Amino acid sequence: MDANIDTASYYAVITTGIYCRRNCGARRPRPENIRYFCTAAAAQAAGFRACKRCKPDRPDSQPGLIAAACRAIEAAETPPSLQTLAAAAGLSPFHFHRLFKAATGVTPKAYAAAQRDARLRDALPKAATVTQAVYDAGYNAASRFYATAGETLGMTPKAYRAGAPGTDISYATAPCRLGTLLAAASPQGICAIALGDDPAALVSDLRGKFPHAQLAAAPDFAATLAAIIAFIDTPGARLSLPLDIAGTAFQRRVWQALTKIPAGATASYTDIAAAIGAPKSARAVAAACAANPLAVAIPCHRAIRADGGLAGYRWGLARKRQLLDAESANAE
Repeated sequence: MDANIDTASYYAVITTGIYCRRNCGARRPRPENIRYFCTAAAAQAAGFRACKRCKPDRPDSQPGLIAAACRAIEAAETPPSLQTLAAAAGLSPFHFHRLFKAATGVTPKAYAAAQRDARLRDALPKAATVTQAVYDAGYNAASRFYATAGETLGMTPKAYRAGAPGTDISYATAPCRLGTLLAAASPQGICAIALGDDPAALVSDLRGKFPHAQLAAAPDFAATLAAIIAFIDTPGARLSLPLDIAGTAFQRRVWQALTKIPAGATASYTDIAAAIGAPKSARAVAAACAANPLAVAIPCHRAIRADGGLAGYRWGLARKRQLLDAESANAE
């Protein structure tokens, strides 16, 4: 079947009867002599034979192509363009973009942004200035970085550059209908909401998550705890507290999708993967749910298995059932 030039992975030359991959090194024919195809099979069905140079009849190793693209992005000082990556893989930009997103769960642009952020985190403690680290990491403008610094680093660039170990995190625990609630906050907002049975165990887990921070029990956390408890007790309500959410690009996409599931409803990991444009990433979606730092505020309890069963919940399946039952009853 003929394809639009933007979606084609192969082209055929009418005058020679040969078809090639899009990135074939053979001399390009005149435009009027070219036909485009999505698949090698389609080109062969139209009567064209495979080029002996680029061997388009041999199956692509898609995992290998995507892995090579990831390595190219990681090694580049400036993120390669979609067109450059697609050409190196021998695919059309449209087809490459689709394969990359299906394999990694994120777009090539988001993958490059995550690599840039990782370089920044490595560079900040060593650079002479924050600005130098920003440009060395690959940002074209410091203003673009500062616009998302809190989301990227989970704290201010100054605090991160100072070593992050000095970050002050306040916490407190209180009983709630789900057992014991722990809430913790950095200067940017609530960075952890956890549920459990033992306050000491929750505090120990918090220390494990922030091993270099300055953790301190907060005597004036009553209003924050009350707001979170009220939020838990009122399905469908909104939590009007500032949040400090740090995660990978893929995790943030999953968490954002979770917040769009209304109270009283559920979605399977497969549904969520499809909603974020990564239909083959159901397992990665489940892992992102398991890494959720903010119980209930990011409603990962609304994510279920495809068969409707409850999958793992880091704060216990019984609590997941309690939350879902309360939301369902409130929605009726």
